[in-house]
Amino acid sequence: MHRWRSGARTLAPRLAGGVRAVARLVRRVPPPWPYVIGLFVGAKVLLTLLGLLVLHAWDGIPGAPPADETLMWAQQRETSGHRWISFWFAWDGLLYLRLSELPLTGPWRDFGFPLLYPFLARPVGALLGGDNALALLLISNVAFLLALAYGYRLAELLLGDAGAARRFTRYLVLLPTAFLFQAALTESLFVCLALAAFYHAERRQWLLVGVLGYFLAMSRSVGLLVALPLALVLLRQHDWRLGPRALLGYLRIGWPLLLLPAGWFTFMAYCRWRGGDWFAYQHAQRTGWGIEVQNPVPVLFGGLAGEPRDAARVWFAVAVLAVLVAGFRRRELAYLVYGVLMVLVPLSMGPAVYKSLLRYLLAAFPVALVLARWSRRASVDVWLTAALAVVQGALFVLWLTYWTHMII
Repeated sequence: MHRWRSGARTLAPRLAGGVRAVARLVRRVPPPWPYVIGLFVGAKVLLTLLGLLVLHAWDGIPGAPPADETLMWAQQRETSGHRWISFWFAWDGLLYLRLSELPLTGPWRDFGFPLLYPFLARPVGALLGGDNALALLLISNVAFLLALAYGYRLAELLLGDAGAARRFTRYLVLLPTAFLFQAALTESLFVCLALAAFYHAERRQWLLVGVLGYFLAMSRSVGLLVALPLALVLLRQHDWRLGPRALLGYLRIGWPLLLLPAGWFTFMAYCRWRGGDWFAYQHAQRTGWGIEVQNPVPVLFGGLAGEPRDAARVWFAVAVLAVLVAGFRRRELAYLVYGVLMVLVPLSMGPAVYKSLLRYLLAAFPVALVLARWSRRASVDVWLTAALAVVQGALFVLWLTYWTHMII
């Protein structure tokens, strides 16, 4: 007993010293990284534990998984023996994994997806001993962390204070399907590049905006259209001046925005090189999923009047549009246009998009900017945080119980 007490007396100061050393180290980390890392780690741990708990509870229940998802369930198990890894792969995630493993020498016939995300997994996977599945998840999660950091900085510029920036990043994590930021999908990479492009546009670093926009357009087809709201940022910075001299000035400063269409043209050139068809992407979308470009407004109203699951998804789109319009401020016109594009462009794909609509809406990050402004009162912030957490939790359970067709 005496020895134990003596050891405890010597151990306690050491532990206290260690805690103080860690605290000093944390204080040296520049903001917003302590908050951002804490938010990221908290979301990662919570979702992982919840995911494993729900999957364990679902094991052995008749009808799980549903018959139309049995193949995906088997492919998940082949991806990894660790369930905390495998449940992040569903449908498109499994296709991205296959694209990352196809030999570059061909034959290459699958052009249904822009290739930045799966092609990034090739060098990362090589560093991980050939584990491209782990590489895809690593890319998604690193992009998610960087998206939170860029989002914090952008919100500080737009909303004016650190408290609002913290609320914005928290709401970004709490958006209804934000758990997909951690999945083997392009959402985190796309949103990270979009937030970075807008942040550097606000800082008038247009060459960097162009470089980021080039890769943004290679990550998802809608990335090409982000050139429009970025151009609106440029116009606002010069007081919306028009005329020949003003246009020459815009071209001199904003020419890097041309790199966005160049990014998509690079993918088209790859389609021509490997498949002999400049428009192989559009043709693959049509034949594989029945996607045809059309007026998004009838698609929106058609979904509202359709079967209950489609109507539920489309009501989420209506809610996003309503929040964006209600929270509009003239200085943030570019973000309103960006958010509306992220809703209407998926709907322009036709009814085939209903199954994936909740996923595509995740790109509309300006919704979190509006919510951060509306929740300046602590009571509003608490209730809004709780409501978003409940909605996301319910959708995450749907994802985990193999009803992924509700989300992807």
